[in-house]
Amino acid sequence: MTDGHWRWGRSWEPKPKKPPPEHGVKMKRAGTTWWGKRWIEALERMSAGFERRLARGRTYARTGRTHDFVVRAGEARARVTGSASEPYEVAIRLAPLGVATWSRAITQMASEARFAAELLAGAMPEAIDDSFKSAGASLFPKDERDIVADCSCPDVAVPCKHIAAVLFVLGEALDADPFLLFELRGRTREDVLAALREARTGATRAGEGEARGAAKPRARARKGSRSRSRAAAPERYDAWQSAPPPLDLSLEQPAVRGALLRALGAPRAWPYRAGPDALLAEPIARASELARRLATCEPPDE
Repeated sequence: MTDGHWRWGRSWEPKPKKPPPEHGVKMKRAGTTWWGKRWIEALERMSAGFERRLARGRTYARTGRTHDFVVRAGEARARVTGSASEPYEVAIRLAPLGVATWSRAITQMASEARFAAELLAGAMPEAIDDSFKSAGASLFPKDERDIVADCSCPDVAVPCKHIAAVLFVLGEALDADPFLLFELRGRTREDVLAALREARTGATRAGEGEARGAAKPRARARKGSRSRSRAAAPERYDAWQSAPPPLDLSLEQPAVRGALLRALGAPRAWPYRAGPDALLAEPIARASELARRLATCEPPDE
């Protein structure tokens, strides 16, 4: 029940809510990326029948009532200011994926170089869940059993508006950093990227071994023959021996601004509280846009 009081001759009046704290997280828009949209869709699907609580939670998220938000050790924690004298404590956990599931999913991801490339760039490959489905799981929550949420408020429904607020804030955080989804499933960004590199290195070494084995008979057949190299004229030294391959360039803007800077992290000697992405993303984006216009011969903005 909402905190409040009875007034003589009048009906129940709810206790006025405390104003949002100054350090509250004001959600602007969750679901701006395809993976963030999948998260919001899963939230709405699992909250069928609790539309009013979901709507109030979205309002809480937009007005900055969620604060002290952190994702660490496989769970998201936050405090939500409501009508009580103290903020409510909220904890959200996703069911962790087992070691065997992660191993099979990473092996499948490593078989496609584009997965590693997109993850290193701070983006979530759109077909990544196929790798987890081949391992008998899903990276995204499928039903309410995949999410365990607790709130210190007296409302026994899940999600209450405080849990819903944190879930929306988490959705916006996932837009900016898709690796948080790995964190909630039991693996850090460093864990996943290191495992991908190891799996890719192993696959490359195996392929090189097969190539060397296939080349040995040809090498034996040539043994004893004397090879001669034709001398090239000095003026032909840097000429193409054959026609160069056609260029296929893509000059599209990245899906997430500053994603690579966030993926690389701050160097050890970085002296500022804000990370490199916060300070450098905007000037790099402007320089990138200018380079794109120069490459495509577009006129500058008036």
